[in-house]
Amino acid sequence: MLTSPRLVCFDLDNTLIDRDAAFLAWARWWCGAAGVDAVEWLVAHDNGGFTPRAELFDGLRDEFGTAPTVDSYDREHPLFTTVEDAVLAGVAGLRAAGWRVAVVTNGTVVQQSLKLEHTGIAAAVDFSCISEAVGVRKPEAEIFAIAAEGAGAALDGWMVGDHPAYDVAGGRNAGLRTILVGDRMGGPAADYCVRSVLEVFRIIAT
Repeated sequence: MLTSPRLVCFDLDNTLIDRDAAFLAWARWWCGAAGVDAVEWLVAHDNGGFTPRAELFDGLRDEFGTAPTVDSYDREHPLFTTVEDAVLAGVAGLRAAGWRVAVVTNGTVVQQSLKLEHTGIAAAVDFSCISEAVGVRKPEAEIFAIAAEGAGAALDGWMVGDHPAYDVAGGRNAGLRTILVGDRMGGPAADYCVRSVLEVFRIIAT
């Protein structure tokens, strides 16, 4: 009897890619082009991307008299994202070992799709599930079911991400084992906590 492949879900921002480093690079570029000394302000108020962009840029305009549009930011910021070759190799190794790999990310279609295409992650995984596209967000279990179906896998395996309330809680809601990347506190405990996503590939392989 044939069984469906098992699934590894990865968050995108600050998991597969260093989103905060990309934001800093974008902020330096934008501030240089706009002629304002606002890099430190932007980083301090960004909140790891969780401050709504309209709110962030309204505050920037109040403080410095100018700001980008959300639309321009959504198209510019992804171009500053990068992915380590070792991460792509790790994903390829999982797939070669029989796992199906999906990205499960909360965010807008424009920005997240551009990040996935720009870094090559879109081509490296079996499926990319963006919350705006499917109408449901982490930590709801439904988004993981959609990812499993899209990847052609059973909803059985792992969720890897940097946010306890979205990634760990979401993975647990879907019946997946979980790995927390980084040191963000709060929420349910993950099965494993690691400093780098590169450690994840060894854990799943064992």
